[in-house]
Amino acid sequence: MVYQFKIIILTILFACNLTCLVGQTVQLISSGTNTSIRGLSVIDDRIVWVSGSNGTIGKSLDSGKTFKWMVVKGFEKTDFRDIEAFDETTAVIMAIAAPAYILRTADGGETWKVAYENNTKGMFLDAMEFWNIKSGIVVGDPIEGKFFIASTFDGGISWSSIPSKNYPVADSGEACFASSGTNIRKLNLKEAVFVSGGLHSHLFIRDRKVKLPIIQGKETTGANSVAVKNSKIIVVVGGDFNTRDSITKNCFITTNGGTDWIAPLTPPHGYRSCVEWIGKKNWISCGLNGVDYSGDEGINWNWISKESFHVCRRAKKGRAVFFAGGGGRIGKLNTP
Repeated sequence: MVYQFKIIILTILFACNLTCLVGQTVQLISSGTNTSIRGLSVIDDRIVWVSGSNGTIGKSLDSGKTFKWMVVKGFEKTDFRDIEAFDETTAVIMAIAAPAYILRTADGGETWKVAYENNTKGMFLDAMEFWNIKSGIVVGDPIEGKFFIASTFDGGISWSSIPSKNYPVADSGEACFASSGTNIRKLNLKEAVFVSGGLHSHLFIRDRKVKLPIIQGKETTGANSVAVKNSKIIVVVGGDFNTRDSITKNCFITTNGGTDWIAPLTPPHGYRSCVEWIGKKNWISCGLNGVDYSGDEGINWNWISKESFHVCRRAKKGRAVFFAGGGGRIGKLNTP
């Protein structure tokens, strides 16, 4: 009788856990636009901004039901790989290659002003991060062996590079991936962390350069994205974007601020360009072959969608989670 009771309890627990896992779905809400979207900023459950190739910007004020699409005048061929929006009228966008640009709008995207321009040979910006509506940072690929860093303290109106002597040192063949605007994240109220890839892959945290156990050794391998729950719990994803279905060393977790790393028991199901903490023990990650969800702090990942996305972000003030990718593809996470 006791044995039968235990079997019943285990069955119920397994069923409940399975329901929680399969309850997460991704709804495709927009596609067909001639742009590859890698920039995504979700203000709240209502306001969503995206940025992509062909100078394209999109904005929704109704939780993604409709989007207003705009092309930045004078930048019709530019690839805007990252965007940081503050409300329905103010946003900052980042263009990658030389000349590298950062632009800002204060009228909902109708007009844009150049806030930063850099014509240095080899300049390639990868991602931005903001601590608040005033303070932000941008990271770029190495120039003369050092990663480029610039910052703003007026909401992106103006930017200044830090002294070159303070640039983080890169190994030979090491760079960043501008795949989702998430290879740099705030660690706390004042500090940020970023990850690299290529022939070598590291986590740069404070004054430390931590070797990552993620796959590396080729130009197409390494860490693509980092997400921070707190100063101790950090998740890194990536892989080899030329082998999108490979699960080899594509995700690692630290629970002590980067000192030690563990691999998931069930890793994400392929190369992943973005990872996001979405509350409690829940994480989401996306890539070329779909979306994975974890409800146990990244230890096990469930393949909830085979829709291709480059980036996923949770609302800064809310619970909504959105995705964006090639062909103007935009999705939204549905939860039970």
